[in-house]
Amino acid sequence: MKKLLCILLACICLLSLGGCHGSKGLQAFALPEVFDESKTYTISFWAKNDTNLTQVAIYEQTIEEFEKIYPNIRVNLRLYTDYGRIYNDVITNISTNTTPNVCITYPDHIATYLTGTNTVVPLDELLTDGRYGLGGSEVRFDAPTAEEIVPQFLSECYVNGSCYALPFMRSTEACYVNKTYVEKLGYTLPEVLTWDFVWEVSEAATAKDADGNYLVNGKKVMIPFIYKSTDNMMISMLRQKDAGYSTDDGEIQLFNDTTEVLLHTVAAHTGNGAFSTFKISGYPANFLNAGQCIFAIDSTAGATWMGSDAPLVDISEDALVDFETVVMPIPQFDTENPQMISQGPSVCVFNKSDAGEVLASWLFTQYLLTNSVQIAYSQTEGYVPVTLKAQNSAEYQDYLAREGEDNELYYEIKLQAAKLLLRNTENTFVTPVFNGSASLRDAAGQLVENVTKSVRRKETVDETYMEKLFGDITSLYRLDQVGSASASVGKADLGSLPTASVVLLVTLAAAWLLLGLSAVVGKIKKRRK
Repeated sequence: MKKLLCILLACICLLSLGGCHGSKGLQAFALPEVFDESKTYTISFWAKNDTNLTQVAIYEQTIEEFEKIYPNIRVNLRLYTDYGRIYNDVITNISTNTTPNVCITYPDHIATYLTGTNTVVPLDELLTDGRYGLGGSEVRFDAPTAEEIVPQFLSECYVNGSCYALPFMRSTEACYVNKTYVEKLGYTLPEVLTWDFVWEVSEAATAKDADGNYLVNGKKVMIPFIYKSTDNMMISMLRQKDAGYSTDDGEIQLFNDTTEVLLHTVAAHTGNGAFSTFKISGYPANFLNAGQCIFAIDSTAGATWMGSDAPLVDISEDALVDFETVVMPIPQFDTENPQMISQGPSVCVFNKSDAGEVLASWLFTQYLLTNSVQIAYSQTEGYVPVTLKAQNSAEYQDYLAREGEDNELYYEIKLQAAKLLLRNTENTFVTPVFNGSASLRDAAGQLVENVTKSVRRKETVDETYMEKLFGDITSLYRLDQVGSASASVGKADLGSLPTASVVLLVTLAAAWLLLGLSAVVGKIKKRRK
């Protein structure tokens, strides 16, 4: 029995060493004095791509050029089709310390990554370090300084007061308008779109002839107004109304009277056939390009799909309709105080046990902000560079000036979309970031989706419906578990215990059981004596 107990205690000691590894997270990153260029580092870069081969080529070219500058750094590219899959894989890998080194992401996602201890590297010190910071003396390429990043875009990368990412590209939402049909209906586009104008024209476009064809296009199909991202739709409307959405510390304010009024408006126009969503009906660009939509709201990054001459089209050529496309900011409630959401990918650096590996990752992250990368990538879609250095460069200004020269690189609608954001950067906003903000964003969009579906199914949308809807969405996205304490880490955030920890606990229990049995056996022997 004594020998068995000794063996168990030895196992416990070994397991405690192994079980504790990673359980408290990594040590906080400390910037090395010198980057060891005699050592080879292999870093992974997880990025998102919408099957745009030009973007893939830019990523590959970027890596090739960076590896020439730093021959001791190897970059492995892994492409994903959407940000949600990147987010899910990162969350899965946090518990095993197998996260990527550099990752395209969003601040809402980073807020969740931070539930792991020292998982994401705070960049505050790295931004300004004289040697390896942005534009530092030891950086081997022409990187922008912190002051040369557009302030509004950099401010979006702060979580709980610290910077955890660098902006990579930025876009906003635009309303792509079939001006030809608007004028055919007897309307003139205003300088600034309003919600009342869009709803009125959309209602007018639902008129049909005796055969059931829509008068405006002579077809059986017409959805006058389609919104791609309904979460952005609800968030933007609430912002324009100065109504509650959430506070900076995570208090949920989404379920308010203004939200209910907005949803009733959506319901009314859906019932008349004037409105639908991407998730319900399909991609807005396809309907717009086929003459089956008048107001298509999508990201400025999606401009290459919009219009009769769009270089990227998902419908057959014989289905295309010739019309004049106008790119405008999204509808507003207050035309004197326009509000439009800022969106687009950022880049974060994950912590590792080797500080040199982290520094190698940071150098690559900086390289993504160089003019050559920023300008090349922004030219693929309606993105804008995130640095003033790139925006003000002669190369980028020449690109903007050549609007309409062709329907590829200088596609008119794409460049108009980019200019729209450049003109309205100061009118953009972002939502508060906290652990749970990603779920809140999804919930905002789901409200619109559910109401739209219910109306199409001929369900009654009244006060009782709204009360139930708010409750269902709260439960679905667990918003009742999100609050001012959202930054704290709870059991749900930590996930299941590591295998080693489970074995350790079982072994401890077994040891105590054997100790108890040993004591009992000892007493029995004494009584027998």
